[in-house]
Amino acid sequence: MSPREVVDPACEREQMESRLTPEDVAAACAAWTWVPESATTVETDELLLVRYPEWFTQPLALLRLEPRRPLDEAVGEVMERAREHDVDELLWWVRLGSPEGLEDAVVGLGGVVDETLDVLALDLTGPAVDLDVPTDLELRWNTDVATERDAQLVQTRVFGDEMPPDEELASAARTAATTVPAGEGGCLVAYLDGRPVGAAGLAVGEHVARLWGGSVLEEARGHGVYRALLSARLDYAREHGLTMGLVKGRVQTSGPILRRAGFSVFGQELSYVVPLR
Repeated sequence: MSPREVVDPACEREQMESRLTPEDVAAACAAWTWVPESATTVETDELLLVRYPEWFTQPLALLRLEPRRPLDEAVGEVMERAREHDVDELLWWVRLGSPEGLEDAVVGLGGVVDETLDVLALDLTGPAVDLDVPTDLELRWNTDVATERDAQLVQTRVFGDEMPPDEELASAARTAATTVPAGEGGCLVAYLDGRPVGAAGLAVGEHVARLWGGSVLEEARGHGVYRALLSARLDYAREHGLTMGLVKGRVQTSGPILRRAGFSVFGQELSYVVPLR
C-alpha cells in the first residue's frame, strides 16, 4: 500500500466523528506549498522545483509533481531540470495524492527515504482539548527582530540549517508584525527562564491553519514546550475563525502529542534523497 493511502486505524473513530473528510484533507495538503521569497523556482503545470537559499541544509527539492502525460516522461523531465543545478542530490517529496507508481519510480532512481511525516488534521469547530500547558513558559510572536532571531536559533539547532542573514530576519519580523494581528499567522517562540527553547509557526490558507516548524531544544524536551506552542496556535486559529488545523508531524515525536490533542491521521508523506551525479 502506498504511504499516502495509509490511515491509522486507531484514528478511524475520530475521523468519523469529525466533519473533515479525507478529500478535505487531501485538498488542503495539495494547496499547501511554501517557498521562501529568496528561493528560485522552476514551475510548470506539472512540477514545482525549488532551489533554496544557501543557508538551507537541503538546497534543491521537488515539492509538486502532477503529470499530465506518462509518468516516466514527467519523472525524466524532473531529473533533467534538477541536473541543471550544481548540486549532488534532490529532495523529492511523495505527497498525499501523488500519482500511482511515483514511489517506485523514485526508488528506481536510487532514492532513499529521508523523512516520514504523518498528515494530521483537526476539526477546529469541535471542543478544544486541555493540553495541560505548563505555566512557567512565556510565548511571544516573532513581530520584532530579536524574537525572530530567537525563533531561527531554535530551529537551526533542531533542523540543522544555518542562520539566515540579518536582512532576512528583519524582513520576516516586518512581515509578522503585519500578519499576526491580521489573523494570518506567524511564528511563536517559547521561553523558559528567559531562554528561547521552542518555536513553531502557523500559516493560513483559506479556512485552514497550517501548523509548521514545531521544534524544541533537546535539553527542554519533556517540559511541555511543544504542547504549549500547539495549544496557543490552536487558540489563535479558533479566535480567527479557521475551521481546520493541518500539520505534517514526525511520526515518533510530535505525532503522539497531536493525536492526544484530537488530531487524526489521514495518511503520510515521504521525502526521498535522490542522487543527481
